[in-house]
Amino acid sequence: MNSHLLFPQIGKVIASTGSRHFPRHLHDLIQTHLTIDATHIRQLRIDPACASQPDATLISETVFSAGDTGDGFDDPARLHLARRKDGFRYEITVLRADTRAGFSATDRSRLEDISPLLLPMLEKHINALQPAAPLPADPDSLEQRFLERLRQTGIRLSEREMQVCEGLLAGRTAPQQAEHLRLKVNTVESYLRRAAIKLGISGRHSLMRWMYAEI
Repeated sequence: MNSHLLFPQIGKVIASTGSRHFPRHLHDLIQTHLTIDATHIRQLRIDPACASQPDATLISETVFSAGDTGDGFDDPARLHLARRKDGFRYEITVLRADTRAGFSATDRSRLEDISPLLLPMLEKHINALQPAAPLPADPDSLEQRFLERLRQTGIRLSEREMQVCEGLLAGRTAPQQAEHLRLKVNTVESYLRRAAIKLGISGRHSLMRWMYAEI
């Protein structure tokens, strides 16, 4: 895993929630983890009372890797991720134009490894697009979400531990955090280790999983 690439990309995806840039940033995030040619996102409304009624597609968008225009995608290799919630189905499909370079079991495992991040972020993006939904969050929204998760779990962190976690969730690297907080890099890493112990996580990527986990 390209950890030094993956984590800053997560911050870009979060920052673009509710904007036209979200699909591109989501695609770029997945590309740091898996070689793909395109990403398709979709939201469908599900009617559980009528199994014969086809699901209604509400949002459907595809973005391609640089240089690709969609030509040659007649029968691409595909991997799917899906999540159902509150009468909706959220889908992320990644594609490779050349079926000879189809997806392996390892590829599927890599995609599923980050699915606990991707699907909740897609849901939040789509919700932010709805006219009745609140406007896309201001820069404090990430902090508010983090504080709410702490409240839900009853975990108490020091002010510095919270600052370091929030910065990393926003996509800052440890050196950037050190500069922002006027601390040494090893001090930032120390605060992160302390927070990880309290949160019961193993590192930076699991911090994001914890952030969006269901209670």
